[in-house]
Amino acid sequence: MNKETTQAVKKLLENPRKIVIVAHKNPDGDAIGSSLGLCFFLKKMGHDCQVIMPNDFPDFLKWMPGVDEILVFEKDLEKAKQSITDANLIFTLDFNSLDRVGDLQPLLENSEADFVMIDHHQQPATYAVATYSDVSVSSTAEMVYHFINALGEAEKITEPIATNLYSGILTDTGSFRFPATLPTTHRVIAALMEKGADNAVIYQNIYDTFTPDRMKLLGLALNNLTILEEYNTAYITLTQKELDEHNFKKGDTEGFVNYALMIKGIVFAVIFIENKQENIVKISFRSKGRFSVNDFSRSHYNGGGHINAAGGKSSQSLSNTVTEFISILPRYKQELSNA
Repeated sequence: MNKETTQAVKKLLENPRKIVIVAHKNPDGDAIGSSLGLCFFLKKMGHDCQVIMPNDFPDFLKWMPGVDEILVFEKDLEKAKQSITDANLIFTLDFNSLDRVGDLQPLLENSEADFVMIDHHQQPATYAVATYSDVSVSSTAEMVYHFINALGEAEKITEPIATNLYSGILTDTGSFRFPATLPTTHRVIAALMEKGADNAVIYQNIYDTFTPDRMKLLGLALNNLTILEEYNTAYITLTQKELDEHNFKKGDTEGFVNYALMIKGIVFAVIFIENKQENIVKISFRSKGRFSVNDFSRSHYNGGGHINAAGGKSSQSLSNTVTEFISILPRYKQELSNA
């Protein structure tokens, strides 16, 4: 975080504030971990702080310290509205455009509070009075650690803060295997462990939690995998019927797309998941090397994210979405071959 942003944030926090922290719709481990870690820190600084998520999140994240205090907008509508109305400072974490918060968007757009953005996605919007944006950092949770450190308050990092931030970094780096995992990331992880984050327990709580239905759904997803050798690409499909037959719950398909990327020679992996409730096909993209799934998703699927990890959606049927996807690939054949 540069000196100008640091000074701006210090000024915003020099007196007690009513603060709301908001993350993106369909929050993941980084959104939850960074938000809770920052909230605990701000409370230690003497501020009134409330975390609000636009909608619910997977069960495997519901063990995290402070998670019971999160307001889920779709469930706690009036409380969340009141918190945003009362707030004079709003932190937005792990997203950089207000259209990423679903039904919370008009409330944030109409708020008279000052905004602070902490995020590592590309092409940030300009709604915040202080913006800490760095696409080179592994995760927003890591950025929150650097944020706290830049304020000169690292001694205020407690075990709950460390546990939340570690969890966010762990999930957004794919257990430290994605390219954005830099030496600095490991130094931050070491510092968090010294503050009490238990790496083995955190891993078990997040990853060793499959239900039998979820494990069988993974088996089905792998059975549905298609390899397009000509384009160094593999994709997985899951229909709504297949999800329903396996008692699908939010988060059950988390990480499935990474299995397609494990195949030798594959540099582009995709999962298409039918969502009848929203009448869309949700898409997750992953890649290796220089092939930018952020650019691909922004160009074709109204999405975005990072160079090697992004999301998107299609309003077409599942079969038509896949057919269209395959028809697009020839335009990228050279890039996929050289990635």
